[in-house]
This record gives sequence, C-alpha cells and structure tokens, in this order.
Amino acid sequence: MGFAGVQRIIGFLIAGSSLMMLPPVLVSWWYHDGTANLFLICSALLLLTGTLVYLPVRNAFRELRLRDGFLVVVSSWVVLVLVGALPFALLVTPQISYVDAVFESMSGLTTTGATILTHIDTLPHAVLYYRQQLQWLGGMGIIVLAVAILPILRIGGMQLYRAEMPGPMKDSKLTPRITETAKALWIIYVGITIACTLAYWLGGMSMFDAVGHAFSTVAIGGFSTHDASLAFWDSPTLELIAMTFMVIAGINFSLHFLAWRRATMQYYFLDPELKVYVSLLLLFTILVSMALFLGGTYETLAESFRYGAFQVISTMTTTGFTTAPFAEWTSFLPTFLIFIAFIGGCASSTAGGMKVIRIILLYKQSTREVHRLIHPNAVFPVRVGGQKTSDAVMDAVWGFFFLYMACFAITTLLLTATGLDPLTAYSTAASSLTNLGPALGEASANYAHLNNSSKIIMCVAMLLGRLEIYTLLVLLTPAFWRA
Repeated sequence: MGFAGVQRIIGFLIAGSSLMMLPPVLVSWWYHDGTANLFLICSALLLLTGTLVYLPVRNAFRELRLRDGFLVVVSSWVVLVLVGALPFALLVTPQISYVDAVFESMSGLTTTGATILTHIDTLPHAVLYYRQQLQWLGGMGIIVLAVAILPILRIGGMQLYRAEMPGPMKDSKLTPRITETAKALWIIYVGITIACTLAYWLGGMSMFDAVGHAFSTVAIGGFSTHDASLAFWDSPTLELIAMTFMVIAGINFSLHFLAWRRATMQYYFLDPELKVYVSLLLLFTILVSMALFLGGTYETLAESFRYGAFQVISTMTTTGFTTAPFAEWTSFLPTFLIFIAFIGGCASSTAGGMKVIRIILLYKQSTREVHRLIHPNAVFPVRVGGQKTSDAVMDAVWGFFFLYMACFAITTLLLTATGLDPLTAYSTAASSLTNLGPALGEASANYAHLNNSSKIIMCVAMLLGRLEIYTLLVLLTPAFWRA
C-alpha cells in the first residue's frame, strides 16, 4: 500500500483546510466580534502543519488503488475533524474541552447537528458562521470536493469517489471524468444553496442567518444560529421554505444534475426511489399530524399539520431542525420520529440514514421470500423501476442492513455502559448513526452535560453513519492490511 501517497494527500488536505479558516476572519472583521486573530492563528498552524506533512513525500507520485482510496477517505475525515476542532478548542469564551471541540467538529462535518454548545445566540458571529460552514463543507463530502483538485497532483480520483459516495449504486457516473463529476455536483450544490439563501432572506431572515441556515439546510445538518432553531422566528413562511429545501436536499443529486443539464423534469417523475421518498414523507406527515391533533397536543388540525409536517421532514431527511419540543410530545411520537430517521433520504443525497433505495430493496426481497414460500419453484426477480437488481447488490444491501443494526445495538450498549439511561442511550445512538442530531432523554436539549466517554463513542458512530459503515469497517479487517 502506498502510505507515502496517502500521506501526501493528507498533507495537502491539512494545508488546504487552512483556507476554510479565512471566511470566518472576514465575518469577524465585519461584525467586530474579536475572533479574527483566533482564526488567523488556526489558519497559520494548519498551513504549517500540512506543509511539514506534505514536503517529505511531495514526489511520491503513484496511482491510488481502491484499497488506498478507503484509507484516504477515512484518514482524511478523521484528520479534518481534528483540524476542524481547533477553533473550538482555542476559544476563550466559552471555554470547552478538546473532546467537546472534536465532538462539535465531528457533528458539523458529518452533518449530524448534535451540539455541546449552549447559549448559541451569544456566540461571536464568526464562530456561528464557522459551525454552519463546517456542515456545508461536509454536506457533499470533503473528498468529493478534493477529487476536483487532486488531479493537479497527478493522483487518480475514481477510487476515492467510489469509497465516498453513498448508496448501493456506486459505479454510475454523471460525466465521463471524475473531476467533471465532482465539479458538476458542486455546481448543483452551490446553486441550491444560493436559492435557499435568497428564499430565507426574502422570507424575513437577516442575510447572516439566511446564509447560515441555507448552509445547514442544503447540507441537511441542522445547526442553527439560535438556541431555539427555526422556532426563533415562529414563521410559517420560513418553515415552508425550510421544508421545501430539506426535501430537495434529500433527493439524489444525480437527478438534480440530469434535470438541470437536460432542462427537463421527467427524471424526477420517473425515479422509483423518489416516488417512495415522497410517499413516505406524506404518509408519515398525515400520521403524526393526526396523532398530534387527536391527542390534544395542538388545538387545531392546521396547527398540528404545521408542526407535524415540519418535524417529519426534518427527521426523515436527518436534518434535525426543530420548531417544537418534539421530545415532549405524548404517546409514541418521539420514538416514532427517531425511528424514521433510520430510513433517511435518497441515495447520493446529503441525507443520512440507510437511504430509501435500500429500504425499497429490503422490502422487495422480503416479499419475494414470502412468495417463494407459496411457490417454491417459481423465479421472482427483484425489480426497481422495471430493472432487475443483481444478486450482488442484494447481498451488499443485506450485509449493510445487518452491520447497520449491529452498530446501532453495540453503540446503544456501550452508551448504556458509560452511565446513560436506556432512553438517552438508544436515542443518541440512533441520532449519531443516522446523522440526525436531536435526541431524547438527557440529550433532548443538547449534549453538553453528557460524559466524555459517551461523546467519543458518538463521534465514532457519526463517522460510521457518514461513511456508511463499510468504508470504515473495512479498515478493521486483517485482509485489508495484507498487501
């Protein structure tokens, strides 16, 4: 394995990450919040460190194999999380531990949205902006961004793309070259972000809040510039805008690209995953809204629908915005909302969870097994959108499902072992693994008072969820290191 080539990429990424400290400097200067020097120091430290890591192996030109790609993806995420924690760790007010700083950075870059920060409204503008920027950069993946740059270093990118992109269908490309694919995805991503920013601004937010919430909405992150999240404005208009863009961000970005490039909406109407995605959102919205109304949580059906629809969309897309304290809702609703986060959005979107396409395939495979019991000699191929799904894909989906549930169970047990009560342990394990953010029990407000051991476990779960289990677990197999 070419460790020198991997080190070269890591050094380049650390040095390049110094650039992400510069926008907060401009924000600090604009609002005179006194944190400009903090971000300048962080930028200088990262540039120096990255250069020192890069220079010894700057001539290590070698085409990456798929195995190298997995190592680069995981190590890049870990390094960038540690790098991203630097400004939080160096903050004077509030002072937070390095574990908390890493937790906040991991939550941001994995677009989880769980936070240890309190009194968010009083934080410096530059720090608030930096949190939102972390989610935006993590939304499409640091590696997908990097593959548009790495060819300059004469390093192939297709291996990284296959290791990073979510969903079971990893081999299809939007354009012939991986660099063009990455650029195409980022053009769509930036375009949707700009549209979301303008919509929030026209809806009544300040430009600062509009940019920050557009970052976390399109990234499906959930960080907010206010403790009350979107409930701060108590505006149906802003909530409608948020719901619209959360749904859009949860759609496969390949569809956005094809619709934009060929100027037609037919791809949206023909995609089977999107049909199920929208149907589930509508079904769950009706169910939760009726439960809120019939249970007396809200007096009117309109009010029940307003809060029910928002929380369903925010939870199933794993965004994590809140407009109501859903953890305090009666009956089965808090647990149900945590459950639907396991479904998540569409493949190749910024959403977390298992992805709708996997749920479709699991359902079709299950019904096929029932039919086989009735007709043992019949052949029942699994079809999605009229196309037969290969046995290899089905095997991968079943393997993913087992590993996902196993990781959830193990994480829950480990969190319980650290002293968390069962409700808090279950909900924080689910929230971390699905990259949702909000949880129940002791973590219903924030994660600040949880113990350090539980936060470290949650960080691992967040990374597992963001890299979709296989990418991280493959590094733990002995066969991976035999080469």
